[in-house]
Amino acid sequence: MRGRVAFSFNAQPWLFLTLTLGVTWLLGLTAVALQNRLPNALVLALAYGGALSPIGVAALLAWRHGRSYWRDFWRRVVDWRRIGGRWLLVILLFFPLRMALAALLDAVQGGSGLALEAAADLAARPWLVFPMLLFWLFFGPVPEEPGWRGYALDGLQSRYDAVTSSLIVGVFWLAWHLPLFFLAGTWQATYLGFGTRLFWLWAVSIVSESVLYTWIYNNTNRSTLAAILFHFAGNATGELFAISPQAEIYRTALTVTAVVLVIAIRGRRFLTA
Repeated sequence: MRGRVAFSFNAQPWLFLTLTLGVTWLLGLTAVALQNRLPNALVLALAYGGALSPIGVAALLAWRHGRSYWRDFWRRVVDWRRIGGRWLLVILLFFPLRMALAALLDAVQGGSGLALEAAADLAARPWLVFPMLLFWLFFGPVPEEPGWRGYALDGLQSRYDAVTSSLIVGVFWLAWHLPLFFLAGTWQATYLGFGTRLFWLWAVSIVSESVLYTWIYNNTNRSTLAAILFHFAGNATGELFAISPQAEIYRTALTVTAVVLVIAIRGRRFLTA
């Protein structure tokens, strides 16, 4: 028992992290190596096959831990009652508000502010809204969060404090994405670019955000669904709105500031009241 949250001592987080990273890199780097030789559909199948590794590895390990763990693992994925109204607001509003504030700071400095073209384009074709929401939900949040937060984070927190556990997951989460930076046509390769300033801003953000995921996860009674919705809100915000490279600096700074405030107020051990 840690604070008011009981984490699982049965989980094998280091085994999960190693297997997940290995499977994804194997498939992802194979796709990178063969991207000019194979049909694009096969390349995408390899890349997105790696994207399913977090939930696949976590489900396999959860099954090995026995029926009780298996039930708890999946219950936390679907149990919406763990998420109170206050936390639902935090989950859905953090990323939009962060982007809006970053864009405002950029505009005050003479920048371009918030770009609304993608949101306007989707609004002009309302029949695409529901399919796009499903796509943003099931390509990222659903395959990833049962592994990163529902299994790895839960097991790590039975051994380490919340902040240390968050940073471990965050570093592996970052490394897990790296093959995409070398795969033509991906957002990572096209927009960010490996080793650029935007890459390092993204790297700082994704590791820092891991602490915020833990903060939400611990305060919603280990709700994997809360992490899925938080991830979804972040992806949807990024798809609908765009900001300038300068505003990306403000967005990263706002993320780090939020993390520092959460740790200062809630304490690094549990990130709970």
